[in-house]
Amino acid sequence: ALADAHGRVGASVEPFAALYPAFAGLDEPAALFHQSACQQQLRAAASALGRASAPSFAAKGSALEQALTAGSLEAAIDSLLTKDGTPRKFSEKIVGLEQVRAAQEAVLHIVAAQHQHAAWLYQQRMARLTRVLIAEFAALKRERGWVDMNDVERAALTLLTNPVLSGWVQERLDARIRHLLIDEFQDTNPLQWQALSGWLASYAGAGGTAPSVFIVGDPKQSIYRFRRAEPQVFIAAQAFVREVLGGDLLSCDHTRRNALQVTAAVNAVMLQAQQAGEYTGYRSHTTESDQPGAVLALPQIAREQTEAQAARDATLWRDSLTTPRELPEETLRTQECRQAAHWIAAQLAIGLQAKDVMVLARKRDRLAVMQEELQALRIPTQQPEKNDLADAPEVQDIVALLDVLVSPAHDLSLAQALKSPLFGVPDAELVTLALAHRIAAANGNRQSWFDLLQTAEDLPQRLKDTRPVLLRWQAWLAAWPPHDALDAIYHDGDVLARFAAAAPATQRAAVLANLRALLGAALSVDGARYTTPYGFVRALKAGGVRAPSRTDAKAVRLLTVHGAKGLEAPLVLLLDCDAPAPRAESMGLLVDWPGEARHPQRFVFLASETQPPACATGVLQAEQAARAREELNALYVAITRAQAQLVLSSIAPHRTSESSWWQRVGPQAEPVPSAPAPVAQSSREPEKSPFSIQILPLAGVDIESAATKIEMEAATPSVESRIGLALHRLLEWAPLSASPVAQWPAEQQRRAAREFDLTPAQTERAHTLALRIRNGAAAWAWNPDVVNWQGNEVELVQHGEVLRLDRLVRRRDGGHWWVLDYKSHSRPQTQAALVLQMQAYRSAVQAIYPGQTVRVALLTGEGAMVEIDAA
Repeated sequence: ALADAHGRVGASVEPFAALYPAFAGLDEPAALFHQSACQQQLRAAASALGRASAPSFAAKGSALEQALTAGSLEAAIDSLLTKDGTPRKFSEKIVGLEQVRAAQEAVLHIVAAQHQHAAWLYQQRMARLTRVLIAEFAALKRERGWVDMNDVERAALTLLTNPVLSGWVQERLDARIRHLLIDEFQDTNPLQWQALSGWLASYAGAGGTAPSVFIVGDPKQSIYRFRRAEPQVFIAAQAFVREVLGGDLLSCDHTRRNALQVTAAVNAVMLQAQQAGEYTGYRSHTTESDQPGAVLALPQIAREQTEAQAARDATLWRDSLTTPRELPEETLRTQECRQAAHWIAAQLAIGLQAKDVMVLARKRDRLAVMQEELQALRIPTQQPEKNDLADAPEVQDIVALLDVLVSPAHDLSLAQALKSPLFGVPDAELVTLALAHRIAAANGNRQSWFDLLQTAEDLPQRLKDTRPVLLRWQAWLAAWPPHDALDAIYHDGDVLARFAAAAPATQRAAVLANLRALLGAALSVDGARYTTPYGFVRALKAGGVRAPSRTDAKAVRLLTVHGAKGLEAPLVLLLDCDAPAPRAESMGLLVDWPGEARHPQRFVFLASETQPPACATGVLQAEQAARAREELNALYVAITRAQAQLVLSSIAPHRTSESSWWQRVGPQAEPVPSAPAPVAQSSREPEKSPFSIQILPLAGVDIESAATKIEMEAATPSVESRIGLALHRLLEWAPLSASPVAQWPAEQQRRAAREFDLTPAQTERAHTLALRIRNGAAAWAWNPDVVNWQGNEVELVQHGEVLRLDRLVRRRDGGHWWVLDYKSHSRPQTQAALVLQMQAYRSAVQAIYPGQTVRVALLTGEGAMVEIDAA
């Protein structure tokens, strides 16, 4: 936008006639082809080629003659140039070869002018489009009240440089600021520097009245060019501080972070690049550390063997419904991450702490594979960088549920929701539903899976049990705002507890955090004011909603090199060190903005870097040199994150690249054997975690035996279990009152009966038990004169274990906390498992309210209150 404001976008690519004087006065380069001088030159070349003895040369002469007769520039170019645009090779024995070469030069001249003209037209089209786009985006921001980073930067530039405003602003800055410290200055972009220099320039010659200015930065760590950060801005700032403000330049090449071997590797790599002319300004580093350290290299993952196996597998039949396609590159990436994970596991086995390990990669997709491999070895991991909430599998399951409730025809979303921990439907029963759908379609009944699920009678009982739940949730989503409906679904379906039970212990905290963040997202999308359920699902699928940042002090950190800047770890492992050089870009931008300039000198829309127009060649070369330097900067940042050990990992490339990190650092590294796969840890069996199934609300039953605890998830709820669930639901609805409850409203009894599929007699039994508990010895727990805080189905997490408290209250007299648990039996205190469970509840509440009294009791179906003593 700034470049456009100065009228420089359209002029950044010159018309062809400005670069090629021979075309002056012509509307397009092809016009030169039809001029008589060019025609004579080409006919002379055609005559010379036609007299050649070699048939192939004579054929080109004949083709050139026909092109001239037809007036076809394309045919003439094809006669003299190859498909790559280079001059064809003709024999030195051809009489008149100099005429042929002159004709080739003329055609090359026309082709270059055509290319320049096409680039100029493209620049004008993109400039017009950009002006409209900027105007429309600005209008949208005004309409929505949005402000982006560009607006903030341009507002600062205006305030600090505008002749009318800058004096007023600077006067107030003078009154408040005496010392100015700017850190990480190498990440500053030219626009930011123009705003800053516009302010600081006013202090030129001010002497003691100027604030002290201290700029800190390291051009070797400039790796944010995608944000327009430019190292040359740092160079311009250095010159400004010294020449305009009379400052000093201080340099430091001494570090306290890196061990001796790591520092030696940094010096060797950077000095070698400097000697080769790839880098400038590097001086050898020294270190405060006296640790020897180590630079290691894991064996490269062999490419040929994997690709050969993939070729053999391609000839075998694969059931695409059950066996995913694995591309060789994906297999290689998995093998690399698995080898690295096993090596890390071996280091942890001999005493290294997971928190002391940092894994770095250029791209986040490699970190996802690495996280899977580490988690398979039961090693805790975390990705502290910002991630998209929609990428989390647990969030995708909930989004699939919302999707099918909003759009019942989305069969795949229903299948995902049914298979998720929400319902736990196995594949065999999903196949039954799919077959029933196929049979119905063959009979002319084209129902969706959702509709068929509600009507088909020959389905497994587990699928039938989902009918009232899905219909109830669908009604909520249709009647309530997305947040309220989702909150009700979470509560009604015990969503958090179900997913916590299904998640491995090392992932449980992240799963719960993501699910809670999804609930929060329902309030953030469009401010929760205008969001429809359909719009909420679309917004989540579109991405852009950030997952919560989670810090685990005992986990391996997985970061991109950009995300690790400023961090450090005793051991740093670099993935994908032998990656090929990036391909040439297309449909990009070239911006030439010197650090001291007030606006860009050139702003080029470049269709392809492999065929740049003549006017952009110099700018492109400067851009490619800056990229190469930034690649070395990224390597410098990656190596210097390691305090003691640096470990390289890579896949054998198709072609060796001398500029890859593996080739640069490898000679300084000591080869190490890969660690063998740990048999016990690498097992993919479901892990034995301390998660206690008995307290999950998805069970909803009194857990009376170890056998029930083990089988509860898979077992079909018994009659007693459903009565127990109804009992809990009625007590959730019990009102706060000092008077006894005569009975629950008939509508609430009917709702409980429908929800848990109870007969009238079974409903009456649940109602009777609820009345006994509500009006029994613990009736005070519903008396507002006795309690000043109360909660039903209170969820706590302790040591990664989800606890569900039937009722938690605090008494007014003394502030004691009481944990109350409902049991339908008369003597539940005789069961050791229940006593231990209540003591765990006491411990969890005590941890939240240290120093306060916490008492626990079982409320029986006889109306008694049995207090459990402390262990």
